[in-house]
Amino acid sequence: MLSRRKLLKRLGALPLVGGLMGSGISVSSAMAANTEVAPKRNLVQELGLRSFVNAAGTYTAMTASLMPKEVMEAINYASRHYVMLDEVQDKVGERIAALCHAEAATVTAGCWSAMVLGTAGVLTGKDRDKIRQLPNLEGMKSEVIVQKSHNVGYVHAITNTGVKVVEVETAAEVDRAVNDKTAMMWFLNYQAPDGKINHEEWVALGKKHGIPTMIDMAADVPPVENLWKYNDMGFDLVCVSGGKAIKGPQSAGILMGRKDLIEAARLSAPPRGGTIGRGMKVNKEEILGMYVALDEYIKKDHDKEWKEWEEKVAYVAGEVEKIDGVTTDVSVPPIANHTPYLKISWDDSIQLTREQMQEKLRLGEPSIEVISGGDQAISMTVFMLRPKEEKIVAKRIVEELRIAKV
Repeated sequence: MLSRRKLLKRLGALPLVGGLMGSGISVSSAMAANTEVAPKRNLVQELGLRSFVNAAGTYTAMTASLMPKEVMEAINYASRHYVMLDEVQDKVGERIAALCHAEAATVTAGCWSAMVLGTAGVLTGKDRDKIRQLPNLEGMKSEVIVQKSHNVGYVHAITNTGVKVVEVETAAEVDRAVNDKTAMMWFLNYQAPDGKINHEEWVALGKKHGIPTMIDMAADVPPVENLWKYNDMGFDLVCVSGGKAIKGPQSAGILMGRKDLIEAARLSAPPRGGTIGRGMKVNKEEILGMYVALDEYIKKDHDKEWKEWEEKVAYVAGEVEKIDGVTTDVSVPPIANHTPYLKISWDDSIQLTREQMQEKLRLGEPSIEVISGGDQAISMTVFMLRPKEEKIVAKRIVEELRIAKV
């Protein structure tokens, strides 16, 4: 994948595209390019819901990503057939495992569910009595080692099983923390830069002490290689979201890794009842849709897609920079949501706060969502935009900046 320096160099070399009027493309025609055949019942309109252009990213609250037609075809086809739930999990799990270099895999009710079920599998193995007992850990191991910087909100997924988190900062502290109660070592990928122990050392420490390691890499695709990187590295369990860049069902995720642990995790998952995971149901449509989304994502030309993102970012930057007092900056997060982000800043000659800009974009036509970039700045990404929507976003931002210019 391109480094930030190479990205900026390539962006600088791109010719600035003309404005919407100059290019002969209006907002209405750009929107028309994304218009689908109206359904018999337009529920968005009927319920008065706000549909918007997503220049913010794959946030859960914003319903993550849009599923491609191939995924929807799989979902619709599956909806017309009965299959046994365990059988479809078996078959899809085999395919996903092969694609991602894992011994086994299963589709879960999101990445959170993957972590709960994976932890449950580590704690109980295939012991049915222990499975029914969770989150009561009597007679089981009860501690999970976590780096201090990784001990944030997502840790609640694993503590749902009843375990206690033991914080560490160094490898020496891991060695001292391990005892006969230690069940697992958990790694939060997006916090990796803030931890003192890197991925490889974490895995090595787990193997040294014979303790399973789990990694949460929920939003850490792209790059596509991350889908198998951590399996190849030796993590025993890998958890990923399905509804972000992979563009599967938002309510789906993937748990993959060691075969014995995946088999144990599935014993706490539906269709079995009386388990900690009974409420984490994944239907046949989601399972098959997740598989198709993953397959299509892996086969995609990712270099081409990255170049398209660069071009869209360059277009928006070129348009807004025509206004005096406006500057832009391009950055790429090193881990989570690893895509080009454009920060648009303005000076005091533009009488507009960041909150006001976000509200004007949100309440405008069409409605647009961006994220904060600072006191007088917004940030946006283009990887969730549909064809030509970058032109709509650029036009609306330019309009509001010019109106506020003194």
